Amino acid sequence: MDRITAMRVFVEVATSGSFSASADKLDMSRAMVTRYVSEMEKWLGTRLLQRTTRRVTLTDAGENCLRRSQQMLSLSEHMEEETASGGELRGQLRVTCSMSFGHAQLAQALTRFLERHPRLHIDLHLNEGALNLVEARIDLAIRISSEPSPLLIARPLAQCDSLLVASPAYLAAHGTPAAPRELESHRCLSHANVGRNVWSFARDGESTQVDVRSFFSANDATALLASALGGGGIAMLPTYLVNPMVASGALQQVLPEWRMPALTIYAIYPSRRQLSPSVRALLDFLVEHFAILPW
Repeated sequence: MDRITAMRVFVEVATSGSFSASADKLDMSRAMVTRYVSEMEKWLGTRLLQRTTRRVTLTDAGENCLRRSQQMLSLSEHMEEETASGGELRGQLRVTCSMSFGHAQLAQALTRFLERHPRLHIDLHLNEGALNLVEARIDLAIRISSEPSPLLIARPLAQCDSLLVASPAYLAAHGTPAAPRELESHRCLSHANVGRNVWSFARDGESTQVDVRSFFSANDATALLASALGGGGIAMLPTYLVNPMVASGALQQVLPEWRMPALTIYAIYPSRRQLSPSVRALLDFLVEHFAILPW
């Protein structure tokens, strides 16, 4: 049995904690997944997983095997890329980003990148929570932050600005705020992880903060966008998501003379030492892509 495939199957089961989910992800039968894991245990002469009716957990040997398997799979993928005929990029890249940025920007950018490198495959994982990039075998994470983790390598791609927006119907029914403090009497829609209860503003050297009453919050900006379009209230949303709606008139900007704090869009990866040619190529492409406005 192919040991590289067996390691890939074991890593998927170990990280997902489920034989069934791994079978779906790998597009193979549950029996075949079980067989590959059994072969790994037979090969190493030790039990790697503890199985119960509810969950799958790693033994101590399994923890060590997971770490080594991830290293070997990464090395295998890098060798395939580096020995490819004519230097053509191939293999699989695993990329993660937020749902809103994935839908609004990254999916299209990755499609253009794949047009240049047709033998590459990209697995895009949309997630709002933090991921352990090594354990999840993520090659590149796109994150929007003011301070990325110092334990990871972060390359800036672009500035992320935000606007206050609302539907014309909401503003017609409830009035348009003329100053930040007037937001206190409005229905506000806030992101669960960014400025949920306090919004900051700056204008011509003047700065202020407003305590907002959040009538609806979500951990995904696309959900807030849908609520704003439906007349739910005033939302603070990134320009990469709302620029087309503002241009079309589906949303109106609120307090346009006031600026909100900008964040940075970063490409994040675990280490420079194991950066594959494909990841380097994707990084350079994204820097070039997001340098050209508007997007």
